Amino acid sequence: MSETSRLARFLPFLTWLPMVNRSTLREDFIAGLTGAIVVLPQGVAFATIAGMPPEYGLYAGMVPAIVAALFGSSWHLVSGPTTAASVVLFSALSALAEPGSIDYVKLALTLTFMVGVIELILGLARMGALVNFISHSVIVGFTAGAAFIIASKQLKNFFGVEIPRGGHLHDILIHFAHQIDVINPYVTAVSVFTLVSGILVKRFLPRLPYMIVAMVGGSVFAWLLGVWFGGDGGEAALGIKTVGALPQSLPPVSHPEFAMDAIKHLAPSVVAVTLFALTEAVSIARSIAIRTGQRIDGNQEFIGQGLSNIAGSFFSGYVATGSFNRSALNYQAGAKTPMAAVFAGALLAIIVLLVAPWAAWLPNAAMAGILFMVAWGLIDFKEIRHILKADRQETAVLAVTFFSALFLELELAIFLGVMLSLILYLMRVSRPQIRTRVPDPRLHKRAFSSAEDLPECPQLKFLRIDGSLFFGSVSHIEEAFARIREQCPDQKHLAVICTGINFADLAGVEALMREVRQRRREGGDLYLIHVKQGLWESLDKSGALDEIGPGNVFQSKSAAITSIYRRLDKKICETCRARIFEECERDYGALPIEEKLAAAKTAAACR
Repeated sequence: MSETSRLARFLPFLTWLPMVNRSTLREDFIAGLTGAIVVLPQGVAFATIAGMPPEYGLYAGMVPAIVAALFGSSWHLVSGPTTAASVVLFSALSALAEPGSIDYVKLALTLTFMVGVIELILGLARMGALVNFISHSVIVGFTAGAAFIIASKQLKNFFGVEIPRGGHLHDILIHFAHQIDVINPYVTAVSVFTLVSGILVKRFLPRLPYMIVAMVGGSVFAWLLGVWFGGDGGEAALGIKTVGALPQSLPPVSHPEFAMDAIKHLAPSVVAVTLFALTEAVSIARSIAIRTGQRIDGNQEFIGQGLSNIAGSFFSGYVATGSFNRSALNYQAGAKTPMAAVFAGALLAIIVLLVAPWAAWLPNAAMAGILFMVAWGLIDFKEIRHILKADRQETAVLAVTFFSALFLELELAIFLGVMLSLILYLMRVSRPQIRTRVPDPRLHKRAFSSAEDLPECPQLKFLRIDGSLFFGSVSHIEEAFARIREQCPDQKHLAVICTGINFADLAGVEALMREVRQRRREGGDLYLIHVKQGLWESLDKSGALDEIGPGNVFQSKSAAITSIYRRLDKKICETCRARIFEECERDYGALPIEEKLAAAKTAAACR
């Protein structure tokens, strides 16, 4: 391993730094600036939801975003405060301290530190493989559901109506339906102007940063409406609300509370928050990686998220995780490398210091128009159509995840989708494919075939099992064995082709042993052909190889047939019309293929 490769294990940003050039820096800077502007009002809102002082929502979008970008694996993931993480934090801490109080902030910083430590430990322990249980259909459904949630939560800002915070999709839609008659036309005009201008710029002027252009255009349009129709009251007289004044300060140095009593009280909540935060971050990273063709390293992503939260807890940031809004915005704004997220965190700090007063003029309606575009871009219509056409089970996973995201919680939607994926997977692997195989004289060297028009040996059954022998598949395999013994009692010898068997657990080994004993009691035997290393080790450790016998295990088809043929009843061989082996033709003479195929009809019931 080269020196650079060794360093990259500890400093993963070394792997993508060669991608950075003048062109990518320009595009990353624009994407980062767009994200920094967008997070201004969001950060304040998220902090309010979390029960934290408003400025802490901005602090959580600075240092954690930079650290996660440098030490994670995703090129487009942007970490920071999120709606869901804020809600989870509030529910975990509100029973322990008064929201907004000093004690509450200390608990939030301590919880953030503990979450970061657990995330880091999981990453160093190489537990990133856990993300492999999040199937592609879960990601597509989760992303589409989140898009609807993002858009629904912006309805109040888009149309200028009052909708309570924190409701589910159906609650939001019900509240909105009751207020259609009080929609503010001026607010709606600003939203539509921003949305349409963004779409047009993206379509006809792709070189321009369409989101920034749309936000500036929406702000100017709102100001013009205020001048034309608002009189002395300006925009406020028309009900066009703006972001408002933002604090002008960098994140102060802080420290978590390490008292054992606080850690004890927070421990149960830390586990829940950690699982949610990691699932959300990796799900978002994978959903964007699917579009870019990037491969996400789950272990490195765990480490990046852990370090970002540990660092955030010392710089006044509460729990940060992957942000759907900012990550999707980052990707759609043209980000090429993680430098975009680094720029976003650094520029947010600069904007808070220099531009925060000007941000007070940014209409909430313009932000809503931008987020409507982001939400639309998250829905992968092409992939949804592909899943709906390709597979019923994957369609079920997609539907469960999508509707759970709409009507339950986002984190619960992921868990339900993953659980259903695992259940369907276990159902598939618990029913391995079992096929009859016979030597085909029409193929080179009489290779095995599953063609149903071929005859079988009346004494010997060849069976191929494609799937591992474990406790979940034992019942299916034993049913197949029993069915063969019942339908084909004269085929006392059974040869199992093990090419498709990777391993066998104790239950699988015991199933084979029961079949061996049953066959031998009936005057036959069981043989194994093409045993792979994993299965061989399982049989050897359990002592099953000794019971099966070394003479019953073969690594080639020809050796197996030669050996088993000598054990067949020669009186039956004399009258057999199948003669599917070369040994049969040598001892009893060859038959025309037509006569052999006619003999296959008598073996049809044994297929």
